[in-house]
This record gives sequence, structure tokens and C-alpha cells, in this order.
Amino acid sequence: MAQIAPRIAVVDDDPAVLKALARLLRSRAFDVKTYESGQDFLAALPHGLPECVIVDLQMPVMNGLELHQHLVRNGIRISTIMITAHGDSALRERYEDAGLVAFLLKPLQDSSLFAAIENAIGGSRSGG
Repeated sequence: MAQIAPRIAVVDDDPAVLKALARLLRSRAFDVKTYESGQDFLAALPHGLPECVIVDLQMPVMNGLELHQHLVRNGIRISTIMITAHGDSALRERYEDAGLVAFLLKPLQDSSLFAAIENAIGGSRSGG
């Protein structure tokens, strides 16, 4: 029986980041959906939940933390990986304490990103 590729959502207001992350994740056989805003991502939720969402911290209107908090408040359980070009260890600890799977700094290291995804989806890809 064929294994279904885990669905990962990427939310970032930078189209270049979306394109690069989508290409990288698809090269590892993930089913990737991209969104340029938290609002776009929320509007797509009725069509199915991803196993994991990778979200940029710094976005206009609704930042990554606000998106994560909205999901939590509404009982929507999606493992969240926060990414940012701006951060330090104190900020990382604060956001990880908010229930994030990981807090990663841009430019992303492939190994750190894939380790965070593996943690987020619970090792469901351990056979591949």
C-alpha cells in the first residue's frame, strides 16, 4: 500500500521564501501548500488540516505567533514550526514555551528544518 505524503503548510509573506521552501519540501516527497498570509491559511482550513505548519513570525496584519494563538484558542491542533530572520535565544525560549514544535532562524538549515518536521509529524515517515 502506498504511503500518503504528509501535508505541510507554509505561511510566509515573502513569495521567494514560499517558493524555495515548497521546492525543498517537495523534493522530500511532502505534500506542500503555501499561503502568503495567516488569513489565507485560515480560510483554507475547512478543506483539510495539515500535519504541520511552518509559519513566518514577522508578517503584516497577523504575525506567526498570532496565527498560532488563534489555532490554539479555537481548538485546532496543528504542530507549528516558527521561522524568523530576527531572533535570539531568549526569544526562542519564549516562543517554544508557547507550544511551538520549533523556532528556527533564517536562513534555514535543511537538517534543522527536517528534524523539526520529523518531530512535528511524530515520525510517521520513519520508513522512508
